[in-house]
Amino acid sequence: MGGDGEFFSVGECDGQKTIDGEQVPLVLTPASSGSGERGGEALAAALRARREWVEAKVVSNSAVLLRGFGVRDAAEFDAVVGALGWPDIRYVGPAPRTHVHGRVWTANEGPLDEFIYYHHEMVLIKEFPGKVILFCEVAPPEGGETPFVPSFRVTERVMEEFPEMVEELDEKGLRYTFTALSKNDTKSMRGRGWEDAFATTDKAEAEKRKLTRVFPGRQGRRMWFNTVVGMHGKELSSATMADGAEIPTAFVARCGEIIEEESIQFRWEVGDVLILDNLATLHGRRPSPPPRRVLVATCK
Repeated sequence: MGGDGEFFSVGECDGQKTIDGEQVPLVLTPASSGSGERGGEALAAALRARREWVEAKVVSNSAVLLRGFGVRDAAEFDAVVGALGWPDIRYVGPAPRTHVHGRVWTANEGPLDEFIYYHHEMVLIKEFPGKVILFCEVAPPEGGETPFVPSFRVTERVMEEFPEMVEELDEKGLRYTFTALSKNDTKSMRGRGWEDAFATTDKAEAEKRKLTRVFPGRQGRRMWFNTVVGMHGKELSSATMADGAEIPTAFVARCGEIIEEESIQFRWEVGDVLILDNLATLHGRRPSPPPRRVLVATCK
């Protein structure tokens, strides 16, 4: 680990992939030669001293999993988040969430037996987070993974199969339409009414969006920065070309297959902290029986 070997070692996890020579996620565990200190405060101090190094790893590897440091609760997780030094960004959107401590909120409180589809956090909001940080306080007995997908891999593969369609959608743009609940309902994954989530009426239409985006510092990679698969042809949502033309169902279905094939699945362990580059990864939630408690902080 270069100069960071006194605190961090590189580990492994189930589902880890090597993409363009980098481990995704990069798993950091306590160094066996370290002082033996554990807990959120010790981890926070180590991260605070290595902020630039950690951020570089999040960008180069798209995700970093901190495992085995014994982070115990929301307060310790909040200290870890603060130590990284990234400004807070308030969640905006329909998912039911509850404030827990400091910058920490519950993740989507929708029913655990439902799959939350892959998405870039707040992809439809003008100001979206650069980082999403997740903490496992209670690991589910089975399932309940937070699978994530390197977004550029989706674009690369879709471009191989549908180059003309990708360029047409990027040129024409996309239009998303929602029909939302009028009142808050935690029995639904889209549980916050639009009056609360977006301060608008029950029906809202997003502005014209592109299919892919390129962000600075990420090797010029085109990210699959859209929610076409998650919203196309659904009961409460739709995704079309900006001029109203339909997006072919077969194209959307194949994109969904590619996203699933490129997904990275790992089992949560109590105390895990997962840092996702929200500009480079989509993430979701697998169904599970209770209990499961994963907390989240969103950062610029």
